[in-house]
Amino acid sequence: MLRTNTCGELTIKDKNNKVTLCGWVQRSRDLGGMTFIDLRDRYGITQLVFNMDTNSALCEEARKLGREFVISVIGTVAERSNKNLKIPTGEIEIIADSFEILNESKLPPFTIEDDTDGGEEQRMKYRYLDLRRNVNKNNLELRHKMASATREYLNSVNFIEIETPFLIKSTPEGARDYVVPSRINPGEFYALPQSPQTFKQLLMVAGYDRYYQIVRCFRDEDLRADRQPEFTQIDCEMSFATQEGVLETFEGLVKHLFKKIKKIDIEKIPRMSYHDAMKYYGTDKPDIRFEMKFVELNDVTRGKGFKVFDEAAFVVGICAEGCGEYTRKQLDELTDFVRKPQIGASGLVYVKIGKDGSYKSSVDKFFAQEDLKKIAAKFNAKENDLILILAGQKDKTRKCLGELRLEMADRKGLKDNKKYCPLWVLDFPLFEWHEEMNRYYAKHHPFTSPKPEDISLLDHNPIVVKANAYDLVINGVEIGGGSIRIHNKQLQNKMFKVLGFTEKEAQEQFGFLMNAFEYGAPPHGGIAFGFDRWCALFGEGTSIRDYIAFPKNNAGRDVMIDSPSQISEEQLKELNLKIDLKK
Repeated sequence: MLRTNTCGELTIKDKNNKVTLCGWVQRSRDLGGMTFIDLRDRYGITQLVFNMDTNSALCEEARKLGREFVISVIGTVAERSNKNLKIPTGEIEIIADSFEILNESKLPPFTIEDDTDGGEEQRMKYRYLDLRRNVNKNNLELRHKMASATREYLNSVNFIEIETPFLIKSTPEGARDYVVPSRINPGEFYALPQSPQTFKQLLMVAGYDRYYQIVRCFRDEDLRADRQPEFTQIDCEMSFATQEGVLETFEGLVKHLFKKIKKIDIEKIPRMSYHDAMKYYGTDKPDIRFEMKFVELNDVTRGKGFKVFDEAAFVVGICAEGCGEYTRKQLDELTDFVRKPQIGASGLVYVKIGKDGSYKSSVDKFFAQEDLKKIAAKFNAKENDLILILAGQKDKTRKCLGELRLEMADRKGLKDNKKYCPLWVLDFPLFEWHEEMNRYYAKHHPFTSPKPEDISLLDHNPIVVKANAYDLVINGVEIGGGSIRIHNKQLQNKMFKVLGFTEKEAQEQFGFLMNAFEYGAPPHGGIAFGFDRWCALFGEGTSIRDYIAFPKNNAGRDVMIDSPSQISEEQLKELNLKIDLKK
């Protein structure tokens, strides 16, 4: 090795030792007869000292070193007079005897510091420089620890890690596929996997009763903070397991990760039905770090002459504790918020409870003090509380109020990133109806089993069938989801029929799986966790992109390598593709 030690390990115990360090020049300071250089590597920073009185030539050469030069230095460990106890090496410095420039560096386009002056797009373009910053180094180290801890737990409970193919068959269900043309099969295409779903089920048929994989997946969908074109899953499957068995096994993984990475003991994870999640929070991934549950108000708001409430199918509200002194400006801001196109409410009604116990609302013309008191009583509201009410079609209104609830939590500072509230959400609908397409879609995926007691409803009332499915939600983020799978051909055929597949389509797309079910497929189920989301959660970050070494930007581009990009006409011909590159 070119070095005897790293830049993060030397302490006062190493005093007087002769060492060789290698790294990047973080910064240089010339103080008269002394030059101090902070040398950085992945492990930390060590201060180098060059003394003009003892070796003027060496000191002069050291002063020529620029930021991010890669050097090797030989010297002696000495105790620092001005200690920096904020870093592990802050009690020592290296009295340099010699150094060698291993590689020079151009002046970086931004400072390699925690508080950098580089904009996001520029840092993405020079991602290999941005990764030198501590914040990104720490994120990738967290990711590594998460992967190691995941493998540690799953290996301990007899799971086996098996790789599945990346070049697979395209299927129409779910998100849009990334497709790859086949040169040796003209006119035919592979797809990159959105998940290893069918392969892990085939592994159950093959007898590998506990499988896992920390696997790359691909979805061609619009991007946001918690989505990337390529992402990583902790993908798992078990044979001979009930829903309860799956939940118990992977609750163990959740507890292990919290203990190993965050030093937090997680108690029994609470459970909530999909029905209750929608009823009380307006979302299937509720953030339960705070209250503000929905309260339905139709029974106390009808018949007062207020047309919006009288004609609405659904009236519902939340109570924001301690917000009764909100000004008209603040209430107008909330009204503007719910009217945003992405929220979609037509308006907002408020009821303020004064410190004297009086009521003030935006509908005082229609509601007397006694009426407003009845509304407040539904929430158990007290003095200085603020009630916010929406009305309209049930599902849409719940969704709007769910967004308003999160907005109020932001305003009240209730989203504590150091507080973790995991939740299992259960009993999802098996199907959802798509009005424009005039057909059913699988709420999770077409291999999810219905609840046994609901199987008979598939033929005549599929919309009420519940899925044998479950999601893990932490702080309002869906971290993982899974289900007990269908493992017999007849039920899988019935599922495809409800989804609108013809027998020919089902056979063409999933015949390999259906055929496998005829050779002794065991009952099985599993789950997949969003590994990038786990990392962002534990790193208290806002975007999974910060926890991926080389992510794409919001347009799905890698600006560092300029991808995607056009390919040559020769390549297109080889692939039997015709594209007008001039356009």
